[in-house]
Amino acid sequence: DTYITDDTEAVAAIIDERAINATVGYAKQSTRFDGLTLDPVTARKIKLLKLSLTIATPNDPKESEELTRITAGMEGTYGKGKYCPGGPQTCKDLEALSKILAESRDAKQLQEAWTGWHAIARPMRKDFTRYVALANKGAQELGFKDNGAMWRSKYDMAPDDFAKELDRLWEQVKPLYLSLHAYVRGRLHQKYGDAVPASGPIPAYLLGNMWAQEWDNIYPLVAPASADPGYDVTALLKKKNTDWKQMVKYGEGFFVSLGFDPLPQTFWERSLFLKPSDREVVCHASAWDVDAVTDLRLKMCVQVTGEDFLTIHHELGHNFYQRAYDQQPPMFRDSANDGFHEAIGDTIALSVTPEYLVKIGLLDKAPDTSKDIGLLLHKALEKIAFLPFGLVIDQWRWKVFSGEIPPEKYNETWWQLRLKYQGIAPPAGRSEEDFDAGAKYHVAANVPYMRYFLADILQFQFHRALAQTAGCTSPLNRCSIYGNKEAGAKLNGMLQMGLSQPWQDALEKIAGARQMDASAIRDYFAPLQKWLDEQNEGKAVGW
Repeated sequence: DTYITDDTEAVAAIIDERAINATVGYAKQSTRFDGLTLDPVTARKIKLLKLSLTIATPNDPKESEELTRITAGMEGTYGKGKYCPGGPQTCKDLEALSKILAESRDAKQLQEAWTGWHAIARPMRKDFTRYVALANKGAQELGFKDNGAMWRSKYDMAPDDFAKELDRLWEQVKPLYLSLHAYVRGRLHQKYGDAVPASGPIPAYLLGNMWAQEWDNIYPLVAPASADPGYDVTALLKKKNTDWKQMVKYGEGFFVSLGFDPLPQTFWERSLFLKPSDREVVCHASAWDVDAVTDLRLKMCVQVTGEDFLTIHHELGHNFYQRAYDQQPPMFRDSANDGFHEAIGDTIALSVTPEYLVKIGLLDKAPDTSKDIGLLLHKALEKIAFLPFGLVIDQWRWKVFSGEIPPEKYNETWWQLRLKYQGIAPPAGRSEEDFDAGAKYHVAANVPYMRYFLADILQFQFHRALAQTAGCTSPLNRCSIYGNKEAGAKLNGMLQMGLSQPWQDALEKIAGARQMDASAIRDYFAPLQKWLDEQNEGKAVGW
């Protein structure tokens, strides 16, 4: 990621293959202990070993090689995908097409960019069908019903119970999504006329994102008249002549204010903070614990912007989580479930409020809460719009793995689920010639997706619990735990557990409850819900 050449890519591929094969081998060897009574710690380690895989290759060497080749091929097809409307000189990759989706307001151009990208997935369809059969065989050899059941088994509850739990959480937050959908549809109807029905689903290509998973790119089209929050973080940072190091120091300072130790000196010596001029690097921000103990590093190309200010707080959440569980046995050095790691980073970002900016000297005075609707709407277009999409990706794959969705209905059922949960529709003329699910990276690359839905739910539950511990009496969207050692101790108590206990125990440690609860989202966005309902009065809600 920090030195991209053909050689380093080849070496990384070899190491990845060795690691996967070793893990599969150990997982399959561990099945000889099935049915034996083991002490709880050993039993949990063996269970986690099996569940550390997102795919298990079948025992047959030919089928194992075929599955590895197919998964690498689908990811390669996705990575090389381009839309070339008029020959090689006109080719556009995903980045260029996504820029059109984000910035263009021409419905015809938007539809063309959307359709052009989705066409790249058609050749994957046959391989995907074979991948499903082989992945299921590998999962069954490990004792799971199918590959989807293997994915769902990671969550310390029966796979089918986990699926029901997700539907319960969605029902909690659905009223807010319906209000947001109706408001956005109304504003887009004003902009695009009959291309957006007054009471039906929204065309998928008009929401500012290739997969309609986040809608914040169309914020300028739907912003309220009183959208100005009264400050601009980028401008505040530049006014203080903030450099990249001070940006990261602000993030570190947040955790130190909660009672955490500062980051080690090696963090500052070994991280990548700026884009080098002499080589290719992946600038996408990520947090690393290279030795799974104290060698913590941040990899991002820091720019002095409000967006990167938030990103740094988020990424350091991962680093402080990694350090908190470094005393656990190696198998337990991870988050309580895969949603927790992402949620912790976002929980910290939710504390970046105007009041926090005042405390660290960036802002003179926090604006009145009447200024919050624009900020809340922008955040809802990102977080609330995402929730049903976060569900659909794996709902669809689980049904594919179980056989409930046969290959001849892949595309039909994909759009049925997207209509049911998201209230969106594709351009006319989609058929089983298309394979629109494969136009999303995580489907093409065999990456489970439910962690992102869980993170979206959990971050608000964590934020509410920590804000209550900190004694915050402001509206939840204005609460920051900055400087509160009691909230810091509660957070650290949960982080230190790592993966050693079921996630329900970790949740109880931080939130005092063993069940995930999406009502915290409703609390956080309560002022926005009231405002949306006023805007939607007399208009159709739902589709």
